[in-house]
Amino acid sequence: METINLNRKTVAAKMTMFKRGFTVGFPIMLGYIPIAITYGVLAKQAGLTLTELTLMSVLVFAGASQFMGANMIALGAGAIEIIIATFVLNFRHFVMSLSYMNRMRPVALKWKLPLSLGLTDETFAVSSLHTKEANEEKGFIFYITLTLIAYLSWVFGSLLGGVLGEIIPEVLSQSMGIALYAMFIGLLVPSVKKELRVGMIALVAMLVNVICLQFMSSGWAIVVGTVLGGLSGVFLLKEERS
Repeated sequence: METINLNRKTVAAKMTMFKRGFTVGFPIMLGYIPIAITYGVLAKQAGLTLTELTLMSVLVFAGASQFMGANMIALGAGAIEIIIATFVLNFRHFVMSLSYMNRMRPVALKWKLPLSLGLTDETFAVSSLHTKEANEEKGFIFYITLTLIAYLSWVFGSLLGGVLGEIIPEVLSQSMGIALYAMFIGLLVPSVKKELRVGMIALVAMLVNVICLQFMSSGWAIVVGTVLGGLSGVFLLKEERS
């Protein structure tokens, strides 16, 4: 009887964590699917096959990097250029991962490893608001559920976008290219509102990119603009010394 009661408590704890994870992950799913569909359409337009664009979501799982990668492929950039540009763009994940793993200390290592692969800006933000689950019984299920919802919705949306890219008129699919710029502007504007110097960093990156386009390929121009723009932040965002 004791064993049966223990099993029931374990199952109840798992279900509780699953429901919590699904509840907080559902809004992420609603946000990911339309963006992933747009990515799928743009990737198809850039020349990727349905398998390639879906595998990119399966293996990379990084929205901004995938948008940039698809755009650079459309521009004819080489693999090295794309790898460097996306590496710089995703460099923030090193800091995010350290903070995330610090909060996940009570969670077993065998669960930390797969969870680290599903870390995104959104899952990081939501997890930061739900730290108590890490200390609760079967708390890892909360984070696994959250991560899986985000991951599966992104992959599904990408696949659906790739399918739609083959069906919808070319004029409509080409017009969706504006989504790439809209997404980055949407990420930039809130930061600029808080700190105008962030806007100066974006301006530096843009100017460097325009200048570099005069004597190098568009792929390397994006890489150089991204790197130098980021480095300018070291000086522009440096705290004034008293």
